[in-house]
Amino acid sequence: MSAWSAAKTADFRGPLDVARAATVVLDAQDTVIGWSRAAEVLLGYPQNEIVGRPLATFLSPRQASESTADQESALASGTPLSGSEIRVAKHRDGRSLLVATLVCPLPGAGAAARVLVAAELEQLRLWESRLALLHGLATQSPVGLGIYDTDLRLTWCNAAYEREIGLPFAEFRGLRADEMYSEGRFVTKGYPDTLDAVMHHVLDTGEPIVDLHFRGEPPSDPGKVHLWSCSYYRLQDADGHVFGLCEDAFDITERYEAQRRLALLVEAGRAVGTALDVIVTAEEITEVAVPEFADSVTVDLVREVLEGEVPAADSRGAPALVRAASRSAPATSGPGGSGDRGDPEEPRQSSPVAYPPGSPQYRALSSGGLTLVDDTLVVPLRAGGDTLGLITFLRSAPLATFESGEVALADELAARTAVCIDNARRFTRERTASLALQRHLLPQHLPQPSAVDLAHRYLPTDNLTGVGGDWFDVIALSGTRVGLVVGDVVGHGLQAAATMGRLRTTVRALAQLDLAPDELLMRLDNLVGTAAEEQSEALGTLAAHEDDATGATCLYVVYDPVSRRCSMARAGHLPPVVVDPDGRVSFPDLPAGPPLGLGGLPFESMEIELPVGSLLALFTDGLVETRDRDVDQGLDSLGRVLGDLGGSLDELCDRVMSGLLPDGTTEDDAALLIVRTRELDAGQVAEWELPAEPVAVGHARELATGQLHEWGLEELSFSTELVVSELVTNAIRHADGPLRLRLIRDRTLVCEVADTGHTSPHLRHSAEDDEGGRGLFIVAQLVHRWGTRYTESGKTIWTEQTFPSEG
Repeated sequence: MSAWSAAKTADFRGPLDVARAATVVLDAQDTVIGWSRAAEVLLGYPQNEIVGRPLATFLSPRQASESTADQESALASGTPLSGSEIRVAKHRDGRSLLVATLVCPLPGAGAAARVLVAAELEQLRLWESRLALLHGLATQSPVGLGIYDTDLRLTWCNAAYEREIGLPFAEFRGLRADEMYSEGRFVTKGYPDTLDAVMHHVLDTGEPIVDLHFRGEPPSDPGKVHLWSCSYYRLQDADGHVFGLCEDAFDITERYEAQRRLALLVEAGRAVGTALDVIVTAEEITEVAVPEFADSVTVDLVREVLEGEVPAADSRGAPALVRAASRSAPATSGPGGSGDRGDPEEPRQSSPVAYPPGSPQYRALSSGGLTLVDDTLVVPLRAGGDTLGLITFLRSAPLATFESGEVALADELAARTAVCIDNARRFTRERTASLALQRHLLPQHLPQPSAVDLAHRYLPTDNLTGVGGDWFDVIALSGTRVGLVVGDVVGHGLQAAATMGRLRTTVRALAQLDLAPDELLMRLDNLVGTAAEEQSEALGTLAAHEDDATGATCLYVVYDPVSRRCSMARAGHLPPVVVDPDGRVSFPDLPAGPPLGLGGLPFESMEIELPVGSLLALFTDGLVETRDRDVDQGLDSLGRVLGDLGGSLDELCDRVMSGLLPDGTTEDDAALLIVRTRELDAGQVAEWELPAEPVAVGHARELATGQLHEWGLEELSFSTELVVSELVTNAIRHADGPLRLRLIRDRTLVCEVADTGHTSPHLRHSAEDDEGGRGLFIVAQLVHRWGTRYTESGKTIWTEQTFPSEG
C-alpha cells in the first residue's frame, strides 16, 4: 500500500473499538449468544454455525498451556493495551491466529453476561505505533508543529512549538503567525518573504512548500536572530474540505552558523594572501570578515613588519603599532541575511596607533593570547614565535557577543592571516634588499660627458619574483669619447642583482682599457665562461654548471665626438635605435652575437657616422616586450615615440615610458638610456703629423706651446712641453712610421701621441745608477691621468691635465 493510500484509509479508531473489532456476546457459561460481522470476517464462522457453541470452540483458555512460540513471543513483549490479553484463536479453516482480546462485563438482568472484543495482534501493533508517533510529535519531537485554520490562526501546537514561544499554549492560542514573528522574514529566494503570503499561497494552491529559510527572533530568546527550516502543507478532511494548514519548523541556527564558519574559512583561504604585500593582506582579511563575521575589523601591525623586518622583542611593554587596515559594515545582517561587504574607514596608508594599558588590545599584546571583552574580540597575529600585530573584531547588536565556536574561528582566521603576513614580510624584506642592492649597483650619478647629452629611466618589475638584473652605464673614455652600455641578466631577485653588479663592474674595468666593443664583449664572454668552469670544478661534477651570468645579454657602444664615429657590438641584446636630426628612425643591422657564456659565433663590431644632434637609444627587452605585445610591435611603438623630437631628453624619456608602459608596471625590468650626440668645435682640437725623427721632438714642443698660448693656457706650457717631449721621444725610439700629435681642449687638456707600434710603455721606478727610465714616471706626476689606446694601425698614448682653475 502506498503512503498516499495509507493516509486516505487511515482510521484512528483502535482495533479493539467495538465498532471495528470482532465482537462476541457471551452468557454466564461462556456460550456464544451474539456474533458480529467483524467476528465472521476475522474467524471465518458464520453466525448460524457459532451461536450456541462454547467460547472454547475458537478461543483458547486464558492460561493456555499449549502456547505456541509466537504466542510466547507475543506474551513476552507485554500486553499491548491496558486490560487486554494476547490469546490464540482458531480460524474455521484450522489456522491459528494471535489476537488481542478485551472483555467487558454487562451488568443487569438478561442472558448476556459480557462482551468480548478481539483483533489481530498485528493490527493492534500498527495502531499503537501510530499512537506513539502522534504522541512523540506532540511531546518529544524537536520539530515545532503548528496547525492553523483557514484564517491563519493557531489552533494547535506541539511541545517544541510551545517551548519556542516560551508561553503556555492557552496564552497564544488563536494568534496569527505574523503576530508572533512580526519582524521575521523568509530569506529563501524565489518565495514571498512574509509568513502571511506563504501560508495563503499554500491554502490557495494546495502545493506544499518545503525547506524555506525563515529568519527572525523567537519570543523565548529576544535579541538573538535564529534561522528555521520551515515547511507548509494544506490540511483537509476525508471529503476534501480544507480546514487549515500545518507548519513544521526546525531551528537550524547552529547548523547554519557552522556552515557559515566553514564557508568563511574557505573564503579566507581563497581571498587572503593573494599578493605578497603586507598592507594588501591586512585589507583582505577585513574584506572577508566584514560583515559576515563582525561589524568592524581593524588590523594593527608592528612597525618593523611593514618594513619587512623581524619584530624586535621589547620586554618594556607593547610594541609600537601601525594601523594597516580598517573596515566597518554600514548595517548589521544576521544569519542568512545579506549586506554590504563594508567600506574601509581609511585609504591605503599606515598611521601609528597606541592602546592604553588595560585595554583589550594591550592585554592581548602583553599576554600573547586572545582577549574577549563583551562585544570586542582581540586576537594576536603570531608566526614563528613572533608577534606581528593583532586583529580586533567588534560586533554591535544583535550579534553583540562571540560564542566559543566563533572565538575558535577568529583564532583560525588570525592564524592564517599571520602566516600570509609573515610570507609577505619576508618577501618585502628580500625585495627591499634586492632593490637596494640593485640601485646601489646601478650608476648613482652618471657623468655628463662633452660627447653627448643624456637622460635615462629605470623601472623595476612588479613581478612577485622580485627585481631583475637589467643595468645601464655611461663610461668616460680617453680622448673625450664616451662608452654606453646596457645589459640584462637572466632571472630575478638578489642573485640576479648581484650578478648584474659583477658584470657592470667588469665592463667598466674592461672599458678603461680602451678596447673595441667586439673585443670587450669577447673578454667579458671569456670571463663568464671561465667562471662557469670554475664552479663546475668546485662542485666536483663532470656536468657543466652554468654561471649565473650565463645567458646575460649586453650592448656596448663607443661614440667619439671628434670624428662623430660610433662603434658598437652586442651579445644577444636588442640593437639600439638611431634617430637622425630630421626624425628618421633606423635600427642598425648590427650582428647579434651569442649571449654571454654560451659561446658559438664571434662578436662583430659595426661602425657608423652620426650627424651632430642624432639620438641614440639603448634599452632592455622589458621596455618593448610584454605579455600582450611582441618585440616587433614594441620596437615599432618605440620608433614612433622617438621620432617625435620635440622637448628635452627627459621629456622624451617620459613619453617613451608612458607610451610603452602606460600602467607604470612591467613584468620585467625596463631600462632606457637616450643620448643626443655632440661634436667638439674645430677650435677645440689641434692635430699635427710628425716624422719619426729626433728633430720632431723640438718641433712638437713648439707646436704644443703655441697652441696653448692660443687657448690661453700658458700656465700648462711647462708641464705640457715635458709630456710632449717624453711621449714623442718614446714614439721615435720604439716605433716606426709617422707620428701624430693631438691636443684637445675640453673639460681637461688632452694630449695624445699616436704611432704605429703596438708595444705599450710601462711605468717603473729607476734605480740610482740607471741612465734612463724616469721620463714616464715624471709624466705620471705631472698629469691627472694617462693611458694607452690601441687601434688597428698602432697605439695612442694619452694624458689628461686639469686646468689651473680646477686644479
